[in-house]
Amino acid sequence: MEIFTLLETMEDIIEKSKAVPFTDKGVVDKEELLELIREIRLKLPEDLKQAKWVKEERARIMQEAQKEADEIVKEAEKRIISMIDEHEITRKAYDEKTKIIETAHEMAREMSEGTKDYADNILGDIEAKIEALETDMNNVQMTIKDALETLKNNRRELK
Repeated sequence: MEIFTLLETMEDIIEKSKAVPFTDKGVVDKEELLELIREIRLKLPEDLKQAKWVKEERARIMQEAQKEADEIVKEAEKRIISMIDEHEITRKAYDEKTKIIETAHEMAREMSEGTKDYADNILGDIEAKIEALETDMNNVQMTIKDALETLKNNRRELK
């Protein structure tokens, strides 16, 4: 992911910055860091679009699973109606109908659970990535703020 590459570049810039004598502060190129932050902001919406796509895909899969389950139930009902000729056939058909409907409902439930788990895993991964990005952004902002404060203090000391 490009955002992580940009963040690593920012870390490299900060780590390779020239040290300010008698402090643990460093001097960095403000414009270079600000440009990287701008690029990160431009890349973030792609992750958000991906999360939206996953949500929509989950809804589509759920709808397809429900449609398939409904079709299975309709097919079972059609089979039962065609077997109503005699009493014994009717009893067997009723038993078969019950089994098919139970199987269809179980399959629909399993498909639904699988879809929910899949979507939840993807959304969880994206949420974790976005939270990590937010933490990294906060750290970068704090580092930049500290660097600016150090620069201001150093300038004051020079005067």
